[in-house]
Amino acid sequence: MKAKKTPERMCIGCGQMKPKKELLRIVRNEEGYFPDPGGRSPGRGAYVCRNEECFKSLLKKHALERAFRERADEKAYRELLENLEGML
Repeated sequence: MKAKKTPERMCIGCGQMKPKKELLRIVRNEEGYFPDPGGRSPGRGAYVCRNEECFKSLLKKHALERAFRERADEKAYRELLENLEGML
C-alpha cells in the first residue's frame, strides 16, 4: 500500500516548500487581504510561514503583489498585519 502524500505549498516570504498544515493561508477577496486559518475561504490564496521573519520578508519583497498579480499598497499590508495579530 502506498503512503499518502502530504500536500505542500511554497511560502511567499522565504520561498521554501513546506507541508500545507504548517503554513498560514492569506486570501484576497473584494474587501482586501485576510488570514484564512482554516484554509477554506473562497478567493485566491497564498501561503506564508507562521513566523515573523517570513512576514517581514513578504513585506520587503512585495510578495503579495506577485502572488495575487495586482498592486498592493501600504494600507493593504497594514490591514493584513492587524488581522494577523496573534496568529504569527
